[in-house]
Amino acid sequence: MVGHLVSETVEIPPEYLKVDGSSDERYWASVRSVIGLADKDGQDAPGIPLLISLSAHHPEWPVRAAAVRILAGRHRQVPEAASAVAAASHDPVDWVAFTALKTATEHRIDAAVPDLIRISGWPSNFTRPDFTRKPVGCGAAFTKRALLAIFGSTDPGRLRQLEDEYFSQMRARIREHTERPRRHQDVVLVPAGPFMAGVAEPGTGPFRMTQGDNPLRAEHLDAYYIDRTTVTNARYRQFLADIAGSTRFDHPDQPEGRDHQPVHAHDPRFNAPGMPVVGVDWYDAWAFARWSGGSLPSELQWEKAARGTDGRTYPWGDDWDPARVNYVERSYGTAVADLDELEALLVTTTDSDVPAHPVLPSDSLPQGASPYGALQMSGNVWELTRTNFYTGQDMDPFFKGRHPMEFMNRKDAFHVLRGGTWTSPQTCLTTYYRGKDLITDFHNEVGFRCVYEVTR
Repeated sequence: MVGHLVSETVEIPPEYLKVDGSSDERYWASVRSVIGLADKDGQDAPGIPLLISLSAHHPEWPVRAAAVRILAGRHRQVPEAASAVAAASHDPVDWVAFTALKTATEHRIDAAVPDLIRISGWPSNFTRPDFTRKPVGCGAAFTKRALLAIFGSTDPGRLRQLEDEYFSQMRARIREHTERPRRHQDVVLVPAGPFMAGVAEPGTGPFRMTQGDNPLRAEHLDAYYIDRTTVTNARYRQFLADIAGSTRFDHPDQPEGRDHQPVHAHDPRFNAPGMPVVGVDWYDAWAFARWSGGSLPSELQWEKAARGTDGRTYPWGDDWDPARVNYVERSYGTAVADLDELEALLVTTTDSDVPAHPVLPSDSLPQGASPYGALQMSGNVWELTRTNFYTGQDMDPFFKGRHPMEFMNRKDAFHVLRGGTWTSPQTCLTTYYRGKDLITDFHNEVGFRCVYEVTR
């Protein structure tokens, strides 16, 4: 059976769900009956997917624990079976987790090592005589014994060597899947070093917008590359053609049934090859960035690429110059003096012809370039980042299977937008202005660019 692969689990058949809880006697009798079925149907390789489903999803914990025992006893050499045993060590019911830990010890299931270390820490640490200890419960004790049995040693020095050997293979597999060559050469280098981020508190101005959430300060970043322009429709179409329905690059939290197609792909005002791709959400941009060998920029990476090290107000300098940027007055051909005039103009927008030419090609207006040569980091389209608007940390969404109405008031669901767009007034076009958006929203005002590591 070594080398046999199981592609997926299966739905639990109805007869496995017939558990009678009307009394203790009936409960345990019906549970034993279900376990007997599992023992019979799980004898051979075709029964492995069923056992995996039972170990993870059966509503009664004794059945889950029994499925773990059967998997470990009969099928531990099958990678998927060993992984299911390891996963069961995190079951919320103690006796299922303990069963997984005990079977991992008995059968020395090395696939469980990463899961066990998450629970107890490194065995090369907890076996040291000087390691600080405190009394623990059954779970921690089972976990430590499992790790020592799998590695076959209690010597801290030897354990450190064995840990390095074990994870060197895992790291090689991870690198194979995560280290992707950069698919794009039209990038600019942002050197390592400090820069001035944020701004001293500005006045509200005629548009009644303040920027108190981005205070003036010094920040330091390692070197990175960033796309010279926002991602174009032509480049995004290469991504769509290459993935061809694959989910390989998708974020784990991505909503079901997404195909990454831009929602404005058939609007001639936005779909020319050289224009920035719009009508994509945060998950689309995240998947594209992975495919391209990079990531979405952090808010700080975006800001440094836009303004350099001298704290300038706009990518081109400190003085406002409307000729260098595509913003509301250029796209609509109308001047706006305050918030009321801006809103009155924006409500004239239609889904077909107003404004007639809202966005410019991504490589337009080179006179507005940033100090590093990045174009249109002010205006044209807002740009997505990977930073949460409220926490300043990388986004870590957990909304899969939920309707946006359920999380649209959750701070976890809002990422930072930067740079302003074709509907923005001057206030939003500075290098320090912070916008925000819900991760599942699609807008014809929002695009993105990617950043890439500098390899040595």
